[in-house]
Amino acid sequence: MENKLNLEPQTILDKEFHVDFKGYSPAEVDDFLDLVIQDYQTYERKIGELGEKLMASERSNASLKAKIIELQSRQKAMEDAEPASFSQVDILKRLSRLEQEVYKNRQND
Repeated sequence: MENKLNLEPQTILDKEFHVDFKGYSPAEVDDFLDLVIQDYQTYERKIGELGEKLMASERSNASLKAKIIELQSRQKAMEDAEPASFSQVDILKRLSRLEQEVYKNRQND
């Protein structure tokens, strides 16, 4: 659906109606006001759509913030529950020693 506007603010401001012998031409004024009304209806639709998108984004944002808080608390709990953590170098050294022991045991068998 295309929400193309018929008028811009400057167009409305600059609009001049032709003067009839009794004043402005009623048909011309009515036609112009019909265009203004269409634009207002288009603005209302756009504002409604954007309002709905904003509310959906705010709900999503709140949900994601809650999830972040939950994950941060889980991470904190896991860090608190872990015994002294080993660095990767320590793990590699232990693995190397275990491999040496396994290799020695196989040679002795």
